[in-house]
Formats: sequence, C-alpha cells, structure tokens
Amino acid sequence: MPIDATQPYDDQNIFAKILRGEIPSKRVYEDAYAIAFHDINPLAPTHLLVIPTGAYVSWDDFSARASDAEIAGFVRAVGIVARQAGAVEPGYRLLANVGANGGQEVPHLHIHIFAGKTLGPMLTR
Repeated sequence: MPIDATQPYDDQNIFAKILRGEIPSKRVYEDAYAIAFHDINPLAPTHLLVIPTGAYVSWDDFSARASDAEIAGFVRAVGIVARQAGAVEPGYRLLANVGANGGQEVPHLHIHIFAGKTLGPMLTR
C-alpha cells in the first residue's frame, strides 16, 4: 500500500526491523551509513536494496534532515554496491520511490539497484 512520504517515521517498518536484525536479509554491504541486501522479490537478475542506517521515511525526508556525512556516506554506499555487483557495465538503474504517487510502499528510504538485463524505458505512456 503506497504511503505518505511526509508521515512520521514508523520504527516497526520492515526495513527498520532488518536494520535491527529482527528480520533476516541477504546482506551484500554494510557500513555506518547504509546496508544493502537482495530484494526478496527481484524484478531483474540483479535487484539490490540500499537503505540508510538512519530513520528517514523518504528521499525528501533524508535530503532535508540528514547530516552532510550521512548524505555523502549513503550516496557513496550506493555506488560501492553497484560496483561490487558488477553492474556499472553494461549499466544499471537506480530507483527511489517517494510517496503515494511515486509508488513508495515501505516508509524507510530505500534505493533499488536493478541490473543484469536490458531494462527498457523508464515509464510507459
């Protein structure tokens, strides 16, 4: 169910539980600013999720409230994960859904990394 990107952070969301180790995940990366893991319902041969370790509902929330160090660390983590996955060549897609119209379903910022096949157009008309 799509969510309101401006809602207060819900520490019972699935990604908060993954961060706390309450729900298992197949992690591929972890540092002070981010963790990355395989999506349980992949939409491409490579489908990874990168989430910040801080409590941020959406990209909007993160860009407004995160410290410069958190922003730099998270963005660097996304790049590291893509490189480690071998996605840079022939290419990959990053996706961050924000709010109901953006299709956001989990109220914790997350970046999807899709790779491993030709991904086609971004949106259909």
